[in-house]
Amino acid sequence: MAPVAPRSGDAIFASVERVNAELFTLTYGAIVRQFLTDLEEVDEVNKQLDQMGYNIGIRLIDEFLAKSNVSKCVDFKETTDIIAKVGFKMFLGVTASVTNWDADGTCCSIVLEDNPLVDFVELPDNCQGLYYCNILSGVIRGALEMVSMKTEVTWLRDVLRGDDVFELQVKLLKQVPEEYPYKDDE
Repeated sequence: MAPVAPRSGDAIFASVERVNAELFTLTYGAIVRQFLTDLEEVDEVNKQLDQMGYNIGIRLIDEFLAKSNVSKCVDFKETTDIIAKVGFKMFLGVTASVTNWDADGTCCSIVLEDNPLVDFVELPDNCQGLYYCNILSGVIRGALEMVSMKTEVTWLRDVLRGDDVFELQVKLLKQVPEEYPYKDDE
């Protein structure tokens, strides 16, 4: 029997990363299933997933800003582009594209062709109103609120509902001016 060659550090890291992603996907599925059991109404499950995502987003933004080395974004367009290309890659291992900008530059779509949250998922007939990945809309909304952008995030298309891609509409409702808790001249 030939000795087994040790794996390189990159191969071990990739293997661990894949296992972590699968564990996260399965854990998320268990959470959604428990919500469906406890809450019974699909609309209430959608609200809870969004709220859970919002709570994650308001905390996740700190980690994103600390690890991504991105400079301060100048506007909403640049911010959504960074979310799609850097944020989704950092936390889900996929990149998204930003499309369908309105004339005012305050509304766009973030399109995901691949979504690891839906690996191993099929929606039963009684859950057709469920936005299974609604946690993502909450994460985006929460993270943007922490950088002074009040938004509304809604699902337009969903592969689990028969669409070809996942598409989130992100609408800027209000740019909140930054306020500091104290004055420097006191």
